[in-house]
Amino acid sequence: MFYVKEKVNDSVEVTVEIHDDNVFCTCSGCGCEVFIDLADLFNDGEGDLYGTAVYCSKCSKSRLEALYGQI
Repeated sequence: MFYVKEKVNDSVEVTVEIHDDNVFCTCSGCGCEVFIDLADLFNDGEGDLYGTAVYCSKCSKSRLEALYGQI
């Protein structure tokens, strides 16, 4: 079991199990919440939690259009 743990104060600590339906991050473009499938994100074996930027579908489309033109 994988989980995250956060100490709220001296007497309260919150522990939450990580499952395939409860992992989210913030879009690096607009800041909206994005659902993440960790297995898909790291299936190539090259990713890491600190160096990986995730974009929502709207920001992803804008970035691709900026790089390659209309898609």
